[in-house]
Order: sequence, then C-alpha cells, then structure tokens
Amino acid sequence: MNHTNFEFKFLKVPILTVATVLIVGFIPIQQTVEWKAPKEADALKNPYKGGSEDIKAGKKIFANMCTICHGDKGRGDGVAGAALNPKPTNLTTKTFNDQSDGAIFWKITEGRAPMASYKATLSEENRWQLVNYLRTLKK
Repeated sequence: MNHTNFEFKFLKVPILTVATVLIVGFIPIQQTVEWKAPKEADALKNPYKGGSEDIKAGKKIFANMCTICHGDKGRGDGVAGAALNPKPTNLTTKTFNDQSDGAIFWKITEGRAPMASYKATLSEENRWQLVNYLRTLKK
C-alpha cells in the first residue's frame, strides 16, 4: 500500500472542509435585520409637507449627499453602496414608502451603520425637505 496515497485520501476531507469554511467565512453575508424607527418617531409631524420648493431643496440634498450610496433614482444601487453591508435601502419600494414621514426623518437624523447620522450635517429643515423629496421616488 502506498502511504502517500493513503495520507492524501485521509487528509482530503479535512482540507476541503477547512478550505470551504475559510472561503465562505470571507464572503460578506447580507444583513437581513429590518431597520425600524421607534414608535415615537411616527408622532413626528412634517412641517414642510409637499411644497414644491421643499421638494426641490430635498432633491439637491439627495444629489449631493445620498446618491453615492442610494443611486441617482434611490434604488440602493449607488457606486459606494455595493461594498456596504447592509446594502443601502431601495427608497422606491412600498416597504420604504409605508413608513411615516417621522420614521424616515428619524432614520436620516440618527443613522445606523453603515449609514451616517445627519443630525449634525443637515439642519432639521433640510432633513424634512429630504423626506419630501424621497416621497417622490416611489415606483
């Protein structure tokens, strides 16, 4: 009996198992934990609801600060978003649009990794304007 052949067959399974674990371990797994704003966020009322000037201002903010991750049309397909986990939200879906304005405002304000908080970056007015623009992205 050839010891080299026997040793290879004997070691084949553990080597393949370790290799598989290492390969799979380095593949990023998409987080599926749903991001929900706290219930009290639903009570926040949008003081700038629906005005065309506010939507226009929100569109400008979106173009400057959000498209890199969320994409030009808000589908979560921006160039920087490809490397993120969890992936950026598709802002055109029913799930996104079923949220209250207050919940969306809260998420923009507070953020959650990998999305930054915009509390210090955008004024309260700018965050509401952004909410108004996001409402125009529905499918």
